[in-house]
Amino acid sequence: MRKLITYFIKYEVAVNVVILAFVILGIAGMLQLKSSFFPLQDPEIITINIAYPGAAPQEIEEGIVLKVEDNLKGLIGIDRVTSVSRENGGSITVEIETGRDIDMLLAEVKNAVDRVPNFPTGMEPLVVAKQENVRRTIEFSISGENIQLNALKQIGRQIENDLRRIDGISQISVSGYPEEEIEIAVQEQDLLAYNMSFTEVAAAVSRANILTTGGNIKTDSEDYLIRANNRAYYGIELNNLVVRSNSDGSVVRLSDVAQVRDRFSESPNATYYNGNVSVVVNITNTNNEDLIGTSVKVRAYIEQFNEAHTGVVLHIINDAAVTLEQRTDLLLENGAIGIMLVLFFLSFFLNTRLAFWVAFGLPISFLGMFIFAAYFGVTINVLSLFGMIIVIGILVDDGIVISENIYQHYERGKPRVQAAIDGTMEVLPPILSAIITTILAFSTFLFLDGRIGSFFGEVSVVVILTLAVSLIEALIILPAHIAHSKALLKENAAQPARGFFARVFAKLRGLNKIGDRFMVYLRDRLYSPVLRFALRQRFITFSILVALMIVTVGALRGGIIRGAFFPMIASDQVRIDLLMPEGTNPSITDSLISKIEMAAQQVNLDFTERQTGQMEVIQNIVKQVGPGNNKASLSVNLLPGEERDFSSPEITNAIRQAVGPIYGVERLTYGSGSNFGGSPVSISLLGSNTAELKAAKEELLVELTQNALLADVADTDPEGIKEINVVLNETAYALGFTLQDVMSQVRSGFFGLQAQRFQRGQDEIRVWVRYDRINRESIADLDQMRLVAPSGDRVPFGEIATYSISRGDESISHLNGLREIQINADLKNPKGSATEILSDIQSDIMPGILSKYPTVTASFEGQNREANKLTKSARTVVPIIIFLIYMTIAFTFRSYSQPLLLLVMIPFSFIAVAWGHWIHDFPINILSALGIIALIGIMVNDGLVLIGKFNSYLREGLKFEEALYRAGRSRFRAIFLTSLTTIAGIGPLLIEKSRQAQFLIPMAISIAYGIAIATILTLIILPLLLSVTNELKMRIHWLIHNELRPREYFERAIKEGHFAQEINEGSTKDGSKEINND
Repeated sequence: MRKLITYFIKYEVAVNVVILAFVILGIAGMLQLKSSFFPLQDPEIITINIAYPGAAPQEIEEGIVLKVEDNLKGLIGIDRVTSVSRENGGSITVEIETGRDIDMLLAEVKNAVDRVPNFPTGMEPLVVAKQENVRRTIEFSISGENIQLNALKQIGRQIENDLRRIDGISQISVSGYPEEEIEIAVQEQDLLAYNMSFTEVAAAVSRANILTTGGNIKTDSEDYLIRANNRAYYGIELNNLVVRSNSDGSVVRLSDVAQVRDRFSESPNATYYNGNVSVVVNITNTNNEDLIGTSVKVRAYIEQFNEAHTGVVLHIINDAAVTLEQRTDLLLENGAIGIMLVLFFLSFFLNTRLAFWVAFGLPISFLGMFIFAAYFGVTINVLSLFGMIIVIGILVDDGIVISENIYQHYERGKPRVQAAIDGTMEVLPPILSAIITTILAFSTFLFLDGRIGSFFGEVSVVVILTLAVSLIEALIILPAHIAHSKALLKENAAQPARGFFARVFAKLRGLNKIGDRFMVYLRDRLYSPVLRFALRQRFITFSILVALMIVTVGALRGGIIRGAFFPMIASDQVRIDLLMPEGTNPSITDSLISKIEMAAQQVNLDFTERQTGQMEVIQNIVKQVGPGNNKASLSVNLLPGEERDFSSPEITNAIRQAVGPIYGVERLTYGSGSNFGGSPVSISLLGSNTAELKAAKEELLVELTQNALLADVADTDPEGIKEINVVLNETAYALGFTLQDVMSQVRSGFFGLQAQRFQRGQDEIRVWVRYDRINRESIADLDQMRLVAPSGDRVPFGEIATYSISRGDESISHLNGLREIQINADLKNPKGSATEILSDIQSDIMPGILSKYPTVTASFEGQNREANKLTKSARTVVPIIIFLIYMTIAFTFRSYSQPLLLLVMIPFSFIAVAWGHWIHDFPINILSALGIIALIGIMVNDGLVLIGKFNSYLREGLKFEEALYRAGRSRFRAIFLTSLTTIAGIGPLLIEKSRQAQFLIPMAISIAYGIAIATILTLIILPLLLSVTNELKMRIHWLIHNELRPREYFERAIKEGHFAQEINEGSTKDGSKEINND
């Protein structure tokens, strides 16, 4: 290693070639990076989609879900299985364990599904696929005055085709309309008149409306293809289709017995942009596509379209690139301020020219990181930029230590090149250890489970790559520049300032002298007396530290310092979801969501008046009615967060108050942000006894609704549609009817009998034969329906069957094979603590409910589950990482106790971290804990520098107390400056008021305040601990051997010196013997 460092220090051309390579390759790598809102994630979910038209939730559960779930049991690599059975379909979600090969598990899941012996007839084939992670990019609406929905849909399809021709855009969906179908609507009197049935009509359509081939005729000259093309793609073309031929030669055509029409399906699904009917185009990105690039291309297309067309307008609803660019600019701005602060403090407290070459390492390290970033899947996103901000201050730490040490060697009279070599080699072990320990600490994120591990793994990659490159820069590039520049020349030895930069450096020397005097004052007047006191009054000093720790823990337990699981991520959208009882008329659902929309518009007027510049606070409102009769939602898109004077929770609460209570709804929730990891309060009740499960749900709902700290309390078990339960009487059986025969005919009339399905362009069209709407609007229509008996007679339904009416299930959920009802709630105050609420629920509410219903168990989901996954993996990962850090330091200092003392100080950093959160009014959350983990590596660095110097003084022959005291004084500047620059690098985030940066601030608080107290711990508590452990060793030795030794005797550095001396003496004696023998 010494030869390599010496080579580069002597030959500066080699260094400049390395720099040139970093610059060229770094810029090339940077241009390859794609942009995304959050880090790219590999899929970890497999979905099984179920389509069973006309089936009830219980049919789907019993006929499909239970069978598939049973076959999935025992598959290795599956974390858990959840499912939802709904009317007409459902889904099964398979979550795989972290690190498993999803493609291999996908094949196993498909095999498990294929092993199910039988499924209900009429069910669509199950679709098994991995859930690809796509990211919302840009969403826009298509609307116009007096344009029909069908026309808007066709325009949307054309726009979709246009966009697909643009390179880099692949994931496009067009929505805002129901599926198209052809309805063959028959009436009861026509069926009676022609003595026909639904089955006969459907079979006739199926047989005649075909497109098929009949083989080839091969003549001597050419071949002919026999083909029948009688496919009708639109309803009007089916009218002349022959349904029956009579013996007298007459025919019955489809138009005689039915009305055929092209239409949208009856299930409502409509979208309105600011009150106008619209179609919505949503574009998402895969892992291989660039978010900002896609957005720019789509925006250009929208602008061209609007210029070229009149009557139809494309409006941008939401553009993730705008938010990403705002957050990127915000972080870049904070990063730039951080760099300027780092440069300022370097220039103020360090030799100006040395400071310049130390700061020169920043761009080199980042360019080096860009070379490798793309290969590790890094993108330009919020978290990767945050990682770069974190590492700004850390990067200069090693440069400060190396440059200062080189300067000290130069002051001893060594030539510049030799001073650079010796100064670098002296601090090489602690520098190398410092980089390795920091890399180890940040690598923790790579091994954590859950979304946090996936997201913050990119922070680790950025920090690790940058630090690895910075090690090369600090050991090779920096010493060479210092050796061959004027950085080491004293002021009177330097050439007179002639150039511009020379004059700038000359001016900065005056600032540097002030910094030197200030640093000397801090060291001599403040630090030295405190260190003397701490070493003399060790018990009092340590007692103060322990007392502060006890007070801090008490403040956390007492709620003075708040705690939470995850931060809320700021949003530029308010999402309002309305769920009415199943079976509600869609016009009622539409009227209620429209009332909420009007309230939102009124709130917009109020906030706009108070907004700076009176800009519209609510940019647009997208109303969606459906899919289904009882569902509706509003997407209230707000002015971008950096331009808005009000937070989204403020606007949400204003809308909630303006709407007031609405009675008769199943669920009405207002969401104004993304709860990272799921709902803050989410409780799953599990069991096989449905009655007890529902009763427990009702009791828990009452308890949570009465909690003043919670809002939007809702469950996943709303009332289902009213069901008409059919029972056949004796007459039916006497006539030869079976229940299956009756329900099959009833289903054909009131749901529909599918005659055909075919592709028409991009749409799959189904042809349904059913009663006309006018014949299925009343229960009386069911009574009057004529059913065909096996004998051919037609019997009214009311004569052969009775029925009762009751509520069914809207949906049936499972979790790992058990029925599940989940109750979710949000926090009324976004800064509130979910941990305290969940603790109260676990200790005060759940025991009473579970004791009353013994078949019911509870599982805490949402953020609690994510937190548990994280902490479970952290319990394994963190001890291993700490042990590896211990090993690294132990190898460096060849000591058992010194590394241990460095690690003992880590828990005490919580004092500053906790009160830092209190000062900034943030709860301590998971991200705060990740900040503390990252802090471990940074804290150890300063201790390595101090212990390294302490050991060096001992080898030089200083007494223990003097070596300890002088080591603290000698490394005061380096430790103080490295801590100051690290805090300066991340400091701007601490005072950032932008809503876009709020979720990153807890981690920044942990690092900044943790480093601040780590400086005190390293400079005062570490010498105290070294003194205590040394005295302990001395006293133990006295007890065992009954002899007193000097304190320095027990230090590893002295023991190694004695050992080396013994080896040398032994070698000398052996050499003398050989000479005598000769």
